[in-house]
Amino acid sequence: MNRLLKISISILILGLMVATACAPAGVPLRPSSLPELPPPVPAIPPSEEFVEDKGYPGMVAPGELATERKIIKTGTITLEVEDIVGTMDEVAGVADELGGYVVSSHKSEGETRTSGSIRIRVPAGKFEEAFEKLRQLAVSVPYESTEAKDVTEEYVDLEARLHNLEATETQYLALLEKAKTVEEMLKVQRELSNVRGEIEQIEGRMKYLERTSDMALIEVTLKQTEPLSQPWSASNTLKSAVRGLTSFGRGLATGLMWLGVFCWIWIPPLVIWLRRRRRKV
Repeated sequence: MNRLLKISISILILGLMVATACAPAGVPLRPSSLPELPPPVPAIPPSEEFVEDKGYPGMVAPGELATERKIIKTGTITLEVEDIVGTMDEVAGVADELGGYVVSSHKSEGETRTSGSIRIRVPAGKFEEAFEKLRQLAVSVPYESTEAKDVTEEYVDLEARLHNLEATETQYLALLEKAKTVEEMLKVQRELSNVRGEIEQIEGRMKYLERTSDMALIEVTLKQTEPLSQPWSASNTLKSAVRGLTSFGRGLATGLMWLGVFCWIWIPPLVIWLRRRRRKV
């Protein structure tokens, strides 16, 4: 009987040891009494990590957004015209007729010729039509150029990053509601501020790309044509003569000043030469 009792106790101890060894590591033997803490604040990875992980709901990749092509068109044209001021008004009229507007204008007057420049924006779909109308305003067109820059890839990437940041912002707002301590609230608010700053920066860049791709920019340079023969004018001739006399007087005064400053160089040789000449005479 004692032998049977000893065998039973040995089997019971062995069973308890096997059960303890088979239990998974880290599993508490009694329920935890600690309260559940809010989930940690996720870091803000770049858009590429969002695409690879897809760990946050609402995250999108740049290729998943359907966006129409964004092309920025710019052009430059030089017009030779007879009336600079009148042509500037006509260029502004062309922009207004096509649904555009004047960005800036400038006029300068020289002694013989007047020049000007004006920058306009027109709808991108009427870019070629604007050039055709501008050519008709000139006596001749010595120079023109156009350029088209495709910014679709940049815009799509910005759009995907914006969606991802907005999804991250939503998650931070949810974490802010679950925060239980002041320290947790401050951490979440700091991350929210960083995300909001990135969102505003991306939105500003997207608006710029939208505006510049929708409205093409044309820079118009205006030059006055030279008349075949310049009419003779007594007043203009007199002014030219006065300017020439003034220039001659300035040049003569400058030369005398240089001679006076360097007199210690040229006066001694001159005195020696004059004495030798007198002795020979």
